[in-house]
Amino acid sequence: MADTSGLRPSVPLMGVEEEYFLVDPRTREVVPYGDEVAAKAAEELGDLVSRELGRYQVETKTPPCGTFGELHGELRRLRTVVAAAAESLGARAAAIGTVPFGAPVPMPVTDDPRCAKQLRDYRGLVDEHVICAAHVHVGVPDRDRAVLVSNHLRPWLPHLIALSANSPFFCGRDTGYASWRHTMWQRWPVSGPPPYFSSYDAYEQLLTALTDSGTLPDRRTLFWDIRPSSRYPTVEVRAADVPVTAEESALLALLVRALTVTALRAVERGDPGPELSAELLRAACWRAARDGLRGERMDPRTGRLSPADGLVPSLLHHIGPALEETGDRETVVALLRRLAACGTGADRQRAVHARRGSLLDVVDALVTRSPAVGLR
Repeated sequence: MADTSGLRPSVPLMGVEEEYFLVDPRTREVVPYGDEVAAKAAEELGDLVSRELGRYQVETKTPPCGTFGELHGELRRLRTVVAAAAESLGARAAAIGTVPFGAPVPMPVTDDPRCAKQLRDYRGLVDEHVICAAHVHVGVPDRDRAVLVSNHLRPWLPHLIALSANSPFFCGRDTGYASWRHTMWQRWPVSGPPPYFSSYDAYEQLLTALTDSGTLPDRRTLFWDIRPSSRYPTVEVRAADVPVTAEESALLALLVRALTVTALRAVERGDPGPELSAELLRAACWRAARDGLRGERMDPRTGRLSPADGLVPSLLHHIGPALEETGDRETVVALLRRLAACGTGADRQRAVHARRGSLLDVVDALVTRSPAVGLR
């Protein structure tokens, strides 16, 4: 149960889902132990841990949390239990967006009717879906407002992609991207930034057409970077690579919550959100996935380029009042400074690789850091 004693009534709860790879400690290649690790971890975590589409992975989900401290503690606990379960079965858990090396394709799929249907429908996309993400849920009053909140969140997707980038290597090579996972994800139907919606009815009409046409197998399987949850009274942001540390995942959730609070206040004023060019927004997300916090960023409203070091100040300016409202300003500013000093997960992976040119070292560093306290 979330501790809400220190929260104002207007501050929504938040939760995080994380996906982890399972790797062989000797070869450092992924291993298909998802069923076994999920079952072992469930002895302690219950339904907070589950299997994923691919057998190389497991997924955890925190309960709803009210504060950074509570969420960070839950994330650390989940990671620690999963890591111990993996070790007991001769594997290791790693929080990383893509597989650095090896030949993981075709990916073995979990024995489940829903997973089998996805394999039948999406075929080669499932074979190559060897990626791990983090999804943030933030409470909203209803689905009508969730859809309008999505409109307001769309321009900030490039910021979240850049800050969370943690997948530069794939199958033995540096892809040149900070988030290759996000780039791979764009191949799926109904993926990437969601459309602008005038209302929840408009959202429902499109979702019905997509499911009736067989493009989506069901109403739960919607791949956009932002969506109203089909199971919870939340808006779900799905744009991030799984971060290296629990601390970074908790920071991501604070940022998404502040963006959501900012959006809710705008919706309450009657603002349905900006109607951005879909192509400019996709281009800005692509650039963020390629460059992370390096180089230049693209404004999805105008298409203009500016130095990437302006990304964090622009985000803080936008969510500043919401951070005051949630009581998270000092924590967020401190963690963003630490992230700027340490670099994104992609930056840190490349720094490890640069020392000896070894992708084995990269995997070892990720396995070591994944259950740990935070950035350093």
